[in-house]
Amino acid sequence: MCRLVKPVLFLILALNCLPASGQLESAPPGPSRAADASYRLSPRDIIIVKVYREEDLTTEARIDKNGTITFPLIGNIRLIGLTPQEAAQKIAQALKGDYLIDPQVSVGVAEYSVRRITILGQVARPGTFEMPDDSSVNLLEAIGMAGGFTRIARPNHITLKRTVDGKERTYKLDAKSMAKDASTEPFEIFPGDTITVAESLF
Repeated sequence: MCRLVKPVLFLILALNCLPASGQLESAPPGPSRAADASYRLSPRDIIIVKVYREEDLTTEARIDKNGTITFPLIGNIRLIGLTPQEAAQKIAQALKGDYLIDPQVSVGVAEYSVRRITILGQVARPGTFEMPDDSSVNLLEAIGMAGGFTRIARPNHITLKRTVDGKERTYKLDAKSMAKDASTEPFEIFPGDTITVAESLF
């Protein structure tokens, strides 16, 4: 009897996950692969774009170095730096009016580009690090990837540089406060970010 428990339990769970008969057409098709809602599209990501009830528009494309893909009807469209949801909204807006009345678009990430960040300054192992696939990394976790702070690090003086829509932005961060206050919202790190930990002033 004990040998049947796991298979039976698995079958029950699988049946519970099946959609109800009236729900198959109630929503546009979801992305091909679950992606972190805050993930921002990068060059060389492969995405799949689907338009509800417009199967001929389904497109799988790699984002080029300029951050664009070529999509039916609208041609080149720039998606770099957008979340999948924001990319879907931008494509829907481009299709709306001239081509479709109320397009419902979904964007999924089929294959992620290599996601790297650079950590410099007063950390044990400065260098370039590959981020885990399909998961987010916050500032404190990134510092941990680099072996933590050195004894002369200045955790409350961290500079982060990030490219957004082709423009470089600089953020001043205080990891010391983040570590002390559990209620502080973690600062998320994105692929391509460069983190520099300052040296203490004596």
